[in-house]
Amino acid sequence: MIKPQSNKIIHQFFSWYISRIIKSDFDRFEYNDIKTEHDKAILLLANHFSWWDGFLLFHLNKIYFKKHFHVMVLQNTAEKVKFLKYLGAFSIQKNAKSLVESLDYAGKLLNNPANLVLIFPQGELYSSHSAAIQFEKGVSRIIAASKKQFQYIFATVLTDYFDRRKPSVKVYLDKWEANEYTSLQVIKSAYNRHYEQSVKQQTEVRV
Repeated sequence: MIKPQSNKIIHQFFSWYISRIIKSDFDRFEYNDIKTEHDKAILLLANHFSWWDGFLLFHLNKIYFKKHFHVMVLQNTAEKVKFLKYLGAFSIQKNAKSLVESLDYAGKLLNNPANLVLIFPQGELYSSHSAAIQFEKGVSRIIAASKKQFQYIFATVLTDYFDRRKPSVKVYLDKWEANEYTSLQVIKSAYNRHYEQSVKQQTEVRV
């Protein structure tokens, strides 16, 4: 398992660089405002359809949530893109002994109110045209490994060109209130309701 490492200079450079390429490659970057609890960590669950996803949500955290950013990435991605560990990335390797270690590590991060942990529950890239978002079982292990004192934030990232040369990005956010005892199926159903509503809102946009 590859864990995050601290290097202020590298972090500052790539934080600046990510914001720069988002500004240059997209016509707009938008998101809706929600109420969050500053004294609780955030488990950010999001759809995963592009190379951009982690960077877009890193940028969102930088300008909006302003927490210590962490994201779970596949082991081979962490090995290839070595700077990711300086931006809060930690790795997971499917079908390996270290898988449980990675999931437990994510759960423990949620015990610190200063943290945000981004998880792509699909576990891999899917088409942006997916009708529903699948959830890997590891999400349950992450929650079980925590003290369950964090807040759930759902994010649906959608892009469209409309009448522009460059695409626009809209991040639809929603704070979900979980029961004390919840299940993966309940979380999956709640997220997919948010996802469906987000897509519906996006299709109603007129320019």
